[in-house]
Formats: sequence, structure tokens, C-alpha cells
Amino acid sequence: MPPRALLFAVFIISFSISTGVRAQDESNDAQTAEPSAADNCIGVFLTYTLMSRMKEYPYVKNASAQSYAFKSTATLLNTMTEDLVAWKMFIGFQHDEILVSVSGAVITDGTGYPAHVGNGTSLSGFPQTNLLNAIDTAGDLTQIQVKVDLIGTQFGVKPPGIPMPKTIKLHNDGFRCPAPSHKGSQMYVCCVKDPKFKAKTNTTRFLPLQKGDLLIFYDVIQAHGNNYLAQVTIENNNTIGRLDNWNLTWEWKRGEFIHSVKGAYTLKKDVYDCIYGEAGNYYESLDFSQVMNCEKKPIITDLPPERANDNTIGNIPDCCKNGSLLPSIMDPSQSKAVFQVQVFKIPPDLNRTALYPPQNFKINGFLNPNYVCSPPIRVRPSEFPDPSGLMSETIALATWQVACNITRPKRKHSGCCVSFSAYYNDSVVPCNTCACGCAKAAGCDPDAPPLLLPSEALLIPFQNRTAKAKAWAEIKHRRLPNPLPCGDYCGVSINWHILSNYRNGWTARITLFNWGDYTFKNWFAAIRMDKAYPGYEKVYSFNGTKLDEFKNTLFFQGLEGAKNLLPVQDGKNPAVDPSVPGKQQSVVSFTKKQTPGIDVPRGDGFPTRLYFNGEECALPDDIPLGGGHRHSVSLLSIVLVAVMVFAPIKDNLC
Repeated sequence: MPPRALLFAVFIISFSISTGVRAQDESNDAQTAEPSAADNCIGVFLTYTLMSRMKEYPYVKNASAQSYAFKSTATLLNTMTEDLVAWKMFIGFQHDEILVSVSGAVITDGTGYPAHVGNGTSLSGFPQTNLLNAIDTAGDLTQIQVKVDLIGTQFGVKPPGIPMPKTIKLHNDGFRCPAPSHKGSQMYVCCVKDPKFKAKTNTTRFLPLQKGDLLIFYDVIQAHGNNYLAQVTIENNNTIGRLDNWNLTWEWKRGEFIHSVKGAYTLKKDVYDCIYGEAGNYYESLDFSQVMNCEKKPIITDLPPERANDNTIGNIPDCCKNGSLLPSIMDPSQSKAVFQVQVFKIPPDLNRTALYPPQNFKINGFLNPNYVCSPPIRVRPSEFPDPSGLMSETIALATWQVACNITRPKRKHSGCCVSFSAYYNDSVVPCNTCACGCAKAAGCDPDAPPLLLPSEALLIPFQNRTAKAKAWAEIKHRRLPNPLPCGDYCGVSINWHILSNYRNGWTARITLFNWGDYTFKNWFAAIRMDKAYPGYEKVYSFNGTKLDEFKNTLFFQGLEGAKNLLPVQDGKNPAVDPSVPGKQQSVVSFTKKQTPGIDVPRGDGFPTRLYFNGEECALPDDIPLGGGHRHSVSLLSIVLVAVMVFAPIKDNLC
């Protein structure tokens, strides 16, 4: 063979070997990055990998109580021919895990860090909320795949054991996921479209609006290179929901800060994080003394009515109600709040289309239910009346929606409580022990059942009832526990008293006691009567109505001129007399014609749910029965609807 031909042959063989080795290395790398099962998945391929863990202080002998710091990674890969919008992944943690930080996602229910997730948690994408398909992106992994890094603490599972979640799965509607496969410190699963799932028709590229007790809309209405103007709308969407003195907070994820606000204000004017952070480095010439707030988690609250026409911080429609959001059944014009925020951004988000909403929305009020809010989802842009007054509509540049739902209070965490009494029993079943929590080192038993009381004790603060409770127990020959049970520690208590029971009907009396120093303006109470509701006739000293939207629920509110539940006042002689609560009272009448077989003395005449200003009140575990004794019938065993209520204060009342 000629020398030139020999050299060419050697070159071809060398090139072939080199190319083959390189191709083999790339294939190995791909298999390392994702299990080969991903190649056979037409859906969404999920993985969870435990990267490392290390024993934490304190070191303990009990292996199950030993804590370990762990790092893990979760990935989602879209292998479908369509995009996955607003992805959500469930990780079934089972070792008392506490998440300290998560990058690439947020906890779906908005829980802050450190987050106790020992029963599992759902993660939502941020900032990459959508996973595009490979066909439209030429297989670009940065667009079809997301990686989530998790850092936290877990307990137990001594080495060489590998603590893994129970399961991982996609939480988006319309997908089904089999049990995940395990391989060492990694688990993976392919979630596929459920052919039986019937999705609602959605002809747009935006997600449909969510339903919730409270809806928050984050609308971008102006956009510039380094800043944008957002309008935030809060709508009370629950017929018996309410907020008083609301506080709204969220978390900035990309270094943003609030330059100014109209229609509301932040509780702190804090620019520390700007001056000493990345914003200060970028905005070197900006006068930060004019900046409203630089906190990562600002707290925003409503303006008082007298600032509604203020050209500097007011003049926003539906603003300035002193933090009151009433249910629409009381006043539709008071069920919405609106404010605007001027948001400044930092690199790399310096073009007008780089728009990201804040995350982890939370909202609360004074003596109102607890809300759990979803992450913001991108929805069809909102439309507003044109400010010029013409009949045209102005469309937002981008809109995100947050849906918040009421959660039932945990036991001993209520904001109000109920006592039961009846004409046929001379003892009152008081509010449960520590119904609204207990003071530390109170010197009492927080778990003992409450002592029965004489009726006059209801007018005495719970902390002053000990003498009457002891005397009543002695009169009734009941044993006194040692230590005595704690009080209820509730600022608002309500007594439901069976007043009479006759052949054709019966009556009850409801009394509201305000033990706090706060005036409840425009108060309301919602009472669920599972057995007696059809027989409701009238409430005499309140306004009352039946709520068709809520099963078996009566809605009471104060009459004109008596809409305020006043605060507690000192007795005539404070040194001797106990404080006197603010009080309102009315008789309620029922007929038996619509409720044949109702047994009032056996419990059918007592509420099965009771709400004050939207807060679900704690009910007693027992009811008074005829014959002067207690019968331990747990109301918790009655089938109930988990409905919670909110109601704001009408701020134009004194």
C-alpha cells in the first residue's frame, strides 16, 4: 500500500475510534443524569435522589431521635408532545423532615421555612413554572426539565440505611402515577396522562380561574425596563367569610423591592436590605429615603377611610376601608380591597417582559379564620374600565391569581368559644379548657375537662370563676381535681341556652360576651342547626336570615344602632367588682311543625357549628340533659360541613 494511502487509512481508523469513544461517553453521561427508564416514558418523568446526609448536633443515644442534615435533588422531565403548565410535584416525606431551603420551587401551600413536612409536601415551580415540550424546543433540557435542590433535617434511620420518601408523584390534574421504582438512593416514576380524565375546555394558553374563599389578583398594569406597576385586588368570595384589619404578606424571590404604594401601606418603612444588598449596588444614585419597603417579606395593610382621597397615597377605587372585608350578604361594596405597588427589579430582570409575581402569599385578620393560599398561577389578563371614562376596556399586561381557602382551627387554637345551658338543668357546660390556648406556667391542668358552673358565673371573667366553680362543685357533691382545669382564655364567648320547650315549638337564647378591649363593629354570627334549621321562625333582637348557600345555617347580625359589640369595662368598684363584658342577647323561636320527632332536651336544640365574625368557635364536648346530670355526647361525632367564615368591620361606624 502506498505510504500516502496508509496514512489516510490510519487517520480514518483513528477518527472512527475517537468518534465512537466520544459518543459512548456522552451516552453514559446521559444515563447518569437520568435513569434509562426515562427513554420509555411518554409523560412526565420524576426523580428524587438523596445526595448526602450528615449527623447534626445534638448527638443522642436514641437512634430515632437523632437528627441528620440532608441534601437531595428532585427533577421533572417533560417527555410528552405538549407543554406541562404550572407543574406540581408531591414528595411523600416520612422521617419527620424539616425543609430549610428549596431552590427551583416553592411549597405549594405557601408554608415558610423551616417547614415541617414529615407527612409529605407539594412543591410548585418557581421561577420555571412550566415545562415545555421537546419538539418545540429542539430538546433543550433547560426548557423541558427542571431541577429542584432541597436542604433540610430528617430524623432516625441509622447508617447505612437510606431514608427515602414513601412516594413521589405529579400533582397536576389529569395524570396518574404508579408506585415509584427504587435504585439505591434514587427513586423515579413516569406519570402519564389519564385517558379517563375529562378536563374543562380551555381555548386559551392561560390556566382557568381557581375557586376559593378569598381571591387575590396580581395585575401588572404598567411595565418599564427596571420597574413595573402592579394592582392587587382582594375579593371576599365566601358568603359568611370576613376579614378585619387584614394584613397581607408575600415573599420576593428575585430581589425586588417596593418603591411606593397607593391605597395601602407597609407596616415598616425599611430600606436596610436595599442599602446593603444587590439593589443598593445597582441603584447607586437612587434616593432610598423615598423608598417604601425593601423587606423580602413585606407586610401590607389597608388605609383608613379618611385617606381615601389623598392624592399621594390614596385615590384608588375600593381602597381605604381600614382593613375590613365584609361578606357580600352584608354589603357587596365592602367585600373588595384594591391597592397598587410600584415594584423595582434588579439584574438580570431588566426588560419590560421579565415579570415575576411574588410568592408565598399569606393573609390574616383580627379574630378571623386561618387562610391557606395557593401559589400564584398565570391566568387570562384582567380587564378594567378605561380610566378616560369611555366604554372601552383596558387589559392588564399580565395577571396572576391566588386562591385562599379557610381552614378549620385546631383544637385549643380557636378565637372564640361556646357554652351550653338549658332551663331543665341548673349547671352550665362552659367553654372547653384552653379552647383558645393556655398561658404558660398557669399552674392549672390544660387537659382536664372544665368544671360545671352556675349560670351567674358566665358574667364573670374565666380567670375569676374559681371560687364559684369550687362552691358549685361542693353543692352538687362533685369531686374537684387537683390541679384545677385551666380557663378557656377566649376573648369572645357565646352562650346558647334552651329557654323553653312546648308541644308546638321551643325557644333558645343566644348571648354574646366580649371580654377584650376591642369593639367589634358590624358583628355577625352564623349558627348551624342540623336538626332544628327547618323550624326556625324568628330572632327578636337581631336581624336574622336563613342562608340557602350553606346547609342548615342561620345568619344573625345586630340591628341598626346596635351593630357594635362593645369591649369589656371595669366594674363599678374595680378593686372588688369583676370586669363587665360587652354583651348582646336575643331570643330565637322555632316551630316543631317542620321538624317532627325533634328531641330538644337530647341535643337537637344545640348548634353543631357556630361562627363569630368568620371565626369558627370551639363547641363544648358535652351538652346539658334533663335530670340535672351531664351526658357525654361528643358533638364532634355529628357529621358536619367544614365551612369557615370571615367578616370585616364596617369602618364607617363608631
